[in-house]
Amino acid sequence: MAPLLTLGAALAVLGGAAGAAQAASVQAMSAQAASVQPMSVQATSAQAAASGGYRYWSFWESDGDEWTYATQGPATARPADGDVIGFRFSVSEDSQDSAKPRRAADSFDAVCGRTPAEDGAKRIAVVIDPGTPADAPDGEQPPALRTACARTGTDATAADALASVAKPLRYNSTALLCAISGYPKSGCGDQVSGREDAGTSAASPTAVTSTDDDSGGGPSAGLLVGLAAVLALGAAGVWQARRRRG
Repeated sequence: MAPLLTLGAALAVLGGAAGAAQAASVQAMSAQAASVQPMSVQATSAQAAASGGYRYWSFWESDGDEWTYATQGPATARPADGDVIGFRFSVSEDSQDSAKPRRAADSFDAVCGRTPAEDGAKRIAVVIDPGTPADAPDGEQPPALRTACARTGTDATAADALASVAKPLRYNSTALLCAISGYPKSGCGDQVSGREDAGTSAASPTAVTSTDDDSGGGPSAGLLVGLAAVLALGAAGVWQARRRRG
């Protein structure tokens, strides 16, 4: 069980910072996969849906019209001048269930319209959505949604753009983004029991798969293959251990 539950952290380490903001969704997938039994797939899926999810900051990119769940972390994504990126704090089971930023994905002009272009720099509209009270940890209230125009060097990443407008940021030891502008005060990709995000669905539009961008559907095929490989290795280890005892 332990190797599966730490898969999100392992991928973040092996992939460097590339898996930063998205590692929590991998962690949720791993936890669900660990509970699956051959004769009760449907039953365990229903139990997973009822058990809750993970509370974390998800990273989003705009395709010009819609938000798409980013396929790489903010430390490796390099938005161009005129792009819009978003960060949303919410409770979700995986990328399909994750709530989108509650601001139009085509809001570059509204956010950066008064920031003139400069040679050797680029402008990135940053949307920071701390979510709803239902998403907040106990004892905390989410700050207001806000936007900012980040002016950065031409080679800057999405993480650089975020850091330029929303300090302090907090990361954990596996490079998972834990807090933006100090919110939340503690915790990082914490598992929650029950559907504490009941109010999230009303605030979020549709699941990522409803967008026109095929890349916005959550974890890549390579990630799913990696998860299958980990499951196979775990099963082989259990078989070998039993064989030695026998």
